[in-house]
Amino acid sequence: MMGIGTIANVFAIVAGSLAGLFIKSGIPQRYRDTVMQALGLAVTIIGISGVLQGIFTIAEDGKLVREHIMLMILSLVAGGILGEALDLESRLENTAEWFQKKFGSKDSNFVQGFVSTTLLYCVGAMAIVGSLEDGLFGNPATLFAKSILDGVSAVVFSATLGIGVMFSSIPVALYQGSITFLAIMIRPWLTEMVISQISLVGSVLIMAIGINLLKLNRIKVANLLPSVFVPLIYYIVMRFFG
Repeated sequence: MMGIGTIANVFAIVAGSLAGLFIKSGIPQRYRDTVMQALGLAVTIIGISGVLQGIFTIAEDGKLVREHIMLMILSLVAGGILGEALDLESRLENTAEWFQKKFGSKDSNFVQGFVSTTLLYCVGAMAIVGSLEDGLFGNPATLFAKSILDGVSAVVFSATLGIGVMFSSIPVALYQGSITFLAIMIRPWLTEMVISQISLVGSVLIMAIGINLLKLNRIKVANLLPSVFVPLIYYIVMRFFG
């Protein structure tokens, strides 16, 4: 069944969030703060490792060779301009605030929980590649694995950031579901190189999410989200005009 991987992913986020909310009341604030810092560090390291994996290859002589830097920069700049023009960050925050008012939540961390986990669950390589595999080949294995990871992380995030984490399952459903059902249309351009570059840019954004969680700086990660799709557009243009 096409889309079963995304359905499982959504269910895992909701279940994990409910479990986190259940144990939240028994966790003192100082423990939540420390766990939040630990999560921020972990997410940052995951992002850095993905970036390093994407830009470095081992040459025949055993030396490390740096590649794809210019395309990564182009993707981030072009995607950032488009995201700023669309003002995705504000739209995502407004959506979170709408949910907060609609369901009467007084959780002060609702917006942060919704925005942070929405971006974290959407920009990773597993979200894109898994959705493509589900749509192209009817293989939800990657999304099933992602569901386990997201479900476990949802327990920790909702225990520290509250119920906003659970509502991130809605944009995850829309995002991954759209990629799954559009997979057939974009299949001719999805080479291994394109997927690799998408993963590289996604890793940069994951690193930025970690920085935000650590509160070192405020990066508008949502406004950079279009960057993930610039490599695909680049290779389509190169195929037609290169």
